[in-house]
Amino acid sequence: MTAALVAGLLAGYGIAVPVGAVATYLVSLTARTSLRTGVCAALGVATADGLYALVAALGGAALAAALRPVLVPLRWASALVLVFLAVRGAVTAVRHHRGHRLATRSAPPPPSPARAYLALLGITLLNPTTVIYFAALVLGSRAADAVSPLEQGLFVLAAFAASASWQLLLAGGGALLGRLLTGSRGRLVTALVSSGVILLLAVRMLL
Repeated sequence: MTAALVAGLLAGYGIAVPVGAVATYLVSLTARTSLRTGVCAALGVATADGLYALVAALGGAALAAALRPVLVPLRWASALVLVFLAVRGAVTAVRHHRGHRLATRSAPPPPSPARAYLALLGITLLNPTTVIYFAALVLGSRAADAVSPLEQGLFVLAAFAASASWQLLLAGGGALLGRLLTGSRGRLVTALVSSGVILLLAVRMLL
């Protein structure tokens, strides 16, 4: 059981720690809204990682085989979602910077914590890297040995806990960034840099 727990922790941190488009968006969202919204968004990411860990633990080789035909459409869908988020974030930031009154009337209200959770859950579920990672991890470590349901459960829970702890750390960093960059220009620069990074990562995903 200890081996399953350690494997789950390593798996969760292995997929969560590399900073990609989802992590960049999480930090930017928290900086523009609140820590509560960021925490809910972070738990959305961790929930997706936990679900993929569960599917990978139960599916094994069947999952890897079933994923191959839809990998390209999944990658395109994920990239398009990220491009949309990048463009919308940049446009909203420019509107806020040009005129506070006009931006207040035209810009949409910040997402609620529940909406942020569902949005980040959906974005992460679209990320093919996550499911490929967990499927490869399970295939590479299981071999022919049977694994008990308890060990599978420990693996999934540990992967979720590891991912959640890292995503919450990113949300805390985003909240701190939001407090430091309280000026209009600081928020504009932060939003534009975040949108640029997300856009580049989306293009890199397709290439």
